[in-house]
Amino acid sequence: MLDVTSQKTVSEGFCAENRVWKLDDGLLVTQVTAPTSRSVRSPRLIRHLPVDHWVVTKLLRGTTSIETSRGTIEVQAGQSYVWSLGQISSSERSEIERVDLLLSRDTFRDIAPLLDAASGSVLGVPLDRFLGDFLLTLLQRLPHLPESDAPHLAVAISKLVAACIAPSAARVEAARMQIDVGRLERVRQTVRTHLQSPLLGPQMLCRQVGMSRSNLYRLLESEGGVTSYIQRHRLTEARSRLSDSKNIQSVAAMARDLCFTDSSSFSRAFRATFGASPGEVRATSVRVDTPHPVVTRLAQPCTSIGDILRRH
Repeated sequence: MLDVTSQKTVSEGFCAENRVWKLDDGLLVTQVTAPTSRSVRSPRLIRHLPVDHWVVTKLLRGTTSIETSRGTIEVQAGQSYVWSLGQISSSERSEIERVDLLLSRDTFRDIAPLLDAASGSVLGVPLDRFLGDFLLTLLQRLPHLPESDAPHLAVAISKLVAACIAPSAARVEAARMQIDVGRLERVRQTVRTHLQSPLLGPQMLCRQVGMSRSNLYRLLESEGGVTSYIQRHRLTEARSRLSDSKNIQSVAAMARDLCFTDSSSFSRAFRATFGASPGEVRATSVRVDTPHPVVTRLAQPCTSIGDILRRH
């Protein structure tokens, strides 16, 4: 699909990885890591593989300069951009990691005018961050996604992409669920990072995640509220430590470390959540090797992304 020229010497090799999930006939998700290189989508390649899928790319690491018929765009880590496999393009990139959504015109014809208008541009709207959060959450769940759930993602992604490339009140509201998925993942990461901080609370979460207090409370309402959500994560961390036979930290020290007022309140909350005391969990903990989860492939193996696109 692309002519790729390495910017490294032959002795350095070209170590790259491209993971692909085919979620629907017209929707692919790819995760790419690659070294410094130049990529070209030439007229010859367009004739050889005449697909015109749009590509919505979230650049996680590195930089990319991509030239299309509309000009050259410079993309930094954390930004998203839109381009098309149906158009001539060339790009120069540093060592990168990125996530791509490949969207077919048939499946996403309802938002085709929006994608055509955005092609060859960087998404500069605040919703771009939520797109990135959603994609990172999606990557974590894809290996274990039931095949029956895959077709529904096309609808969800269509709403989210439309809201990000051409935001309006109606489109943002339509994509509210997908935006909340991204927000919740950012909240989870922030909570996990600051479990041992006594400052962890609504004010810190609002500042770190970039949302209002009312939106935060709405987001965590189904989780029992902000305080309950934070406490549940702290208790889960405590159970993980207690189940580790190598961890010799006392229960009292663990309670202080995870910002409980005293060991008694910690033990009561722990028993109420898990049905056993911290001491009982530690006493019965046994180290076992966790088997690798069984992964059901969403599609039969294909030789390349081009094979998949050529079929549809």
